[in-house]
Amino acid sequence: MYVAKMTIGGRAVPGTTTFEVKNPSTGQVIGTAPNASNSDLDSAVSAAQKAFTSWSRKSDDELQAACLAVATKINAHSEELATLITLEQGKPLNGLGSRWEMGGAGAWANYTSGLSLPMKVLQDNGQGRVELHRKPLGVVGSITPWNFPVMIAIWHVLPALRTGNTVVLKPSPYTPLATLRLIELFNEVLPAGVINCVTGDDHSGSIGAAMAAHPGIRKIVFTGSCATGRKVMQSAATTMKRLTLELGGNDAGIVLPDCDPKAIAEGLFWGSFINNGQTCAAMKRLYVHESIHDDVCEHLVAFAKSVPMGDGMSEQNMLGPVQNRMQFDKVASLVTDARKKGELLLGGEAGDGLFFPATIIAGLKNGDALVDDEQFGPALPVIRYRDVEEVIKAANDSQNGLGGSVWSRDIEHAKHVAGQMECGSVWINKHGAIQPNAPFGGTKSSGFGVEFAEEGLQEYTAQQVIFS
Repeated sequence: MYVAKMTIGGRAVPGTTTFEVKNPSTGQVIGTAPNASNSDLDSAVSAAQKAFTSWSRKSDDELQAACLAVATKINAHSEELATLITLEQGKPLNGLGSRWEMGGAGAWANYTSGLSLPMKVLQDNGQGRVELHRKPLGVVGSITPWNFPVMIAIWHVLPALRTGNTVVLKPSPYTPLATLRLIELFNEVLPAGVINCVTGDDHSGSIGAAMAAHPGIRKIVFTGSCATGRKVMQSAATTMKRLTLELGGNDAGIVLPDCDPKAIAEGLFWGSFINNGQTCAAMKRLYVHESIHDDVCEHLVAFAKSVPMGDGMSEQNMLGPVQNRMQFDKVASLVTDARKKGELLLGGEAGDGLFFPATIIAGLKNGDALVDDEQFGPALPVIRYRDVEEVIKAANDSQNGLGGSVWSRDIEHAKHVAGQMECGSVWINKHGAIQPNAPFGGTKSSGFGVEFAEEGLQEYTAQQVIFS
């Protein structure tokens, strides 16, 4: 049994009550995490405010060195953290699973450590000198989801630290253990109070909501659902917090008629079913030209049948369970509705516990729930189309606008189609391949603000212009 503690001001804090954390593969309790009180949150914010005084005054070189030390610590404990991720999140150790997540976390930490926002001279002439400086905001509140508990924490925290901010982080109650351990490791190389972690079960009082409204927190970074993002935005309005919101996606993939169905099958599968479809920027809707629709479905189903699913701790498995019962029930409901309207090509029947097989359903259209609603799970609708202009319109017929993809042998034509898609990122002949040197963010209800690269780093700073 893993007994986790919060980290507040560099100290391990048990909390007055705890909640259980279960392995979604087995249903067994694997650990406990503390239920933070509002007093614990106040203590964490106070510790971060106190640490900000000295942390924000460190030189750019000192901040970079500290962040590199964090990256080294992450890499040194990669296997330990990967095991915790698999136990509480369910994703397999192998494939695009928890070891892959930890590899991504280390890569992002290293890359972000090397970024910088130097002073810019806007004018220097007889009329005077004008300089643009970037200054840290203060205490940043990070609220992370359950699908990538370590990697998304790195996405939130490293740019905050790199720009001289301090942090209070709250992980999902479904997957708090790896994140709590991660922050313990951070505190082995960072000054006390620079990064703090509080947890709660979201039933006995929402620490996340309290963070969004807390007057001592100057920015909230949130990754999660559109509905919760709206609540965060409303709560943050009273204190005029800065916000970065990476919310839900209902990404469309468009397969043009010149594709080789067999050649793209593997890419289509993992673009859709990475982390069992529990990925914001996974492909949630697949539009295939009528001339190759049946062949694409045939090869996609054939590849899907070759991917083993089971307990993530078994080295041979490549897909795991749906992480929690609420999400499982949503996927099952959408699939039940879709089976009445379309043609079930694969899967469709719930397995034992939280295991839901990779499911592919053809014959659906815009307006059907599995097409219109983000399933966030292992169920893919395949929609037949005839005209390219019509399919672009269908792809854009969504409240979301996170990502999209175009599949074609003609790269220039694919780029032309991509340019008409209403989303923050578009990939050609792949899907969801985010990287730390390219800004990432959504449009419409998928949130605002960007993460990654220099543009993401800027979001953790305030501009100050000095005229002399």
